[in-house]
Amino acid sequence: MVAEATTRRSRITPEREAELYGAVLELLREVGYDALTMDAVATRTRSSKATLYRQWGGKAELVVRALRSQKPHFDEVDTGSLRGDLHAMAVREDDCHMEQNSALMRGLMVAVHANPDLLAAFKEWIVTPELSGLDRLLRRAVDRGEIRADNPALGYALHMLVGAFATRTLIDEEPPTQEYLVSYIDAVVLPALSA
Repeated sequence: MVAEATTRRSRITPEREAELYGAVLELLREVGYDALTMDAVATRTRSSKATLYRQWGGKAELVVRALRSQKPHFDEVDTGSLRGDLHAMAVREDDCHMEQNSALMRGLMVAVHANPDLLAAFKEWIVTPELSGLDRLLRRAVDRGEIRADNPALGYALHMLVGAFATRTLIDEEPPTQEYLVSYIDAVVLPALSA
């Protein structure tokens, strides 16, 4: 099945795929997940619905893979220190993109709870890869002696990082910014991991 999906999906060039993902995210910001339709995506991207379904199976996977394509990955960072790695992740997006993505993610979190297919796609394409990538980043820090392997905070690192991003608007009524995330990492995440 995976080989079949890989073969099936290889017909779209990386450039076209990036263009499609950008259009999907733009449409998602305009109308939200529930109102987004494959017809609208097909029209916006000048694609056929059959192509979209053949490549992505449905709306949930298309939306989540579009999100994943725009997101910095933990595996892409290795500065040689835990602090450097976490700071590099915090500043990969400029403040304007962070604000846009924060609003988008708030809307999607509501939709996730009402759409089991969206939840499954989130787990497969975002949560699982993020946990794996962060685990490798933290394992490197353990190997360098920066943190203890038995530190109980290791299991909550992703929760801490996502929490800072997700709750900034709710609690402070301000969007997350590079400055805020870097200061949060220094004040909360690193002390917890270094304890």
